[in-house]
Amino acid sequence: MYKEAYKFILSQAGDILNNVDESSVKRSIEIILNSNKTFVYGAGRSGIIGKSFAMRLVQLGLTAYFIGETITPIVTDQDSVFLISNTGTTKSTLLVAEISKNVGAKIIVLTSNENSPLVKYSDEKILLRGISHNSLAPLGTIFEDSSLILLDSIIAQMIQILNQSEEDLRKRHAIWV
Repeated sequence: MYKEAYKFILSQAGDILNNVDESSVKRSIEIILNSNKTFVYGAGRSGIIGKSFAMRLVQLGLTAYFIGETITPIVTDQDSVFLISNTGTTKSTLLVAEISKNVGAKIIVLTSNENSPLVKYSDEKILLRGISHNSLAPLGTIFEDSSLILLDSIIAQMIQILNQSEEDLRKRHAIWV
């Protein structure tokens, strides 16, 4: 059964990612690259995806933090905030959006819900449309897996924009590697 599940998940993720608006990805990258710092947040499994993205941004040489960690500084109007939420209704994510908007940070939202309250806070949004629910991919699996692939693809694009190599990233990797 696991083969049926991974084939379903890969097929769904491919269909969803083929329909992502490339101009919203480009504008999101511009916002991140023009920010002093980038803060990332998501709750639950979206948070796990967010931590992975923040780590890759740091490996690119950018200043990035995951909101909620004890060493995370304050968000300012010179920063960007990248929020990940499948539903766009997660209370903690909405609170982060409200606070970030109040201080003047640029907000990027990654969601599947175009009409969510979270999108109303966004300066830019990346929508993952067409997510279906199936017992082979319960709860938010399709959103989370599609998000991880999308964000790793965004990192690949940023590597090119910043004229970096895998070796450059490796130099900023964890010290024990």
